[in-house]
Amino acid sequence: MLTQRLLTQRFNQYDGININDYLKLDGFIAFHKAITMPKEAIINEIKTSRLTGRGGAGFPTHIKMQAMLQTDGDKILVCNADEGEPGHFKDRYLLEKDPYLILEGILISAYATGASHGYMYIRGEYDQAIKQFQRVISIAENKGYLGKRILNTDFSFHLEIRRGAGAYVCGEEFALMESIEGKPGRTRVKPPYPTDKGVFGKPTLINNVETFCNLPTIILHGGKTYAKVGSELATGTKLICLSGHVKNKGLYEVPYGTPIIDVINKLGNGTVNDIPIQMVQIGGACGPIIPPSLLTMSIDNEAFEVFDAKMGAGAIIVMDENDDLFDIVLRNMTFFLHESCGKCTPCREGHVQLVHLLKKFVNFKATDKDFQSLKSLAEVIHTTTLCGLGQTSPTSIISTLTYFERA
Repeated sequence: MLTQRLLTQRFNQYDGININDYLKLDGFIAFHKAITMPKEAIINEIKTSRLTGRGGAGFPTHIKMQAMLQTDGDKILVCNADEGEPGHFKDRYLLEKDPYLILEGILISAYATGASHGYMYIRGEYDQAIKQFQRVISIAENKGYLGKRILNTDFSFHLEIRRGAGAYVCGEEFALMESIEGKPGRTRVKPPYPTDKGVFGKPTLINNVETFCNLPTIILHGGKTYAKVGSELATGTKLICLSGHVKNKGLYEVPYGTPIIDVINKLGNGTVNDIPIQMVQIGGACGPIIPPSLLTMSIDNEAFEVFDAKMGAGAIIVMDENDDLFDIVLRNMTFFLHESCGKCTPCREGHVQLVHLLKKFVNFKATDKDFQSLKSLAEVIHTTTLCGLGQTSPTSIISTLTYFERA
């Protein structure tokens, strides 16, 4: 079977509110097991699982947890649910269809690292998810899964929601921390990293929604068993947001190592009206655009290093022969021009020039000099900006100039 449901197994099995229904579906069993384990043992299981962050960067989860465990004083945990990347909607599905799974992953992580306070930073436009998760927090507090002396143990943890301010850049963890503190969402110069000095200057662990959702499965079945799912390069499953010109758009959960073309043809049932694929963008607006000849590539972060990029948060956007390549790239750069926080010059001024150059290509007025300028400027922005927005925004240009130069 192409799909493997570790994270989505409870979708539509309960209403996303009733905690007793979640308990009947084996909910919180992993957390009950975790609070009987030494903290180091929990992190070792996660290390054995080889779980990496699902927000885009693909950093090993256990390294951040170990660094957090070794710090002293008040510690903060943040769940990044600021899903602002075009083409992504997996976090919204998890928030609305199985919010207690997210909470269970957060609790395991908080217990293992010694965090006592947490923030759910949810995209501001996800109004239903915010209201629903607020109810989930209230119910969990009444049931003894949040607050002081959880389940009559010495573990206490409080969780509150922060509504995103509508800026794409707040999905970047340093800008997110600024936003939680009530400041404009702009990145910070690093180091220090969040586990050393994060929200309000306290050690902070930040993970994506999907990353937290993997923790209950790892603790319940063990890291070694979890690591059997996926490929040699990456373990576990990946939530894929499939959109564009495919017949069956939607959210799919597949093991790492699944070929991209299988997701498009077997799960998406191919393109609308069977028009040939011209290109596919992987990872959302900040991801590479690749030709059909590369669609046999598997879903693995390491496989995407050829683009100097990661798999991203899991979007696959299919474009057929009716789409214009430079129209797509221009839309991407217009988006990033609007979303740049303006803190660093290469990002703030560079996107203005990229949009100016791309309009020449769209209007068939570009020269060879414009082509060289576009190529050079994209590389400069990619290598000199402060945060992930600027570093990844020109990826679609760089990949386009690599694979579609004759276009």
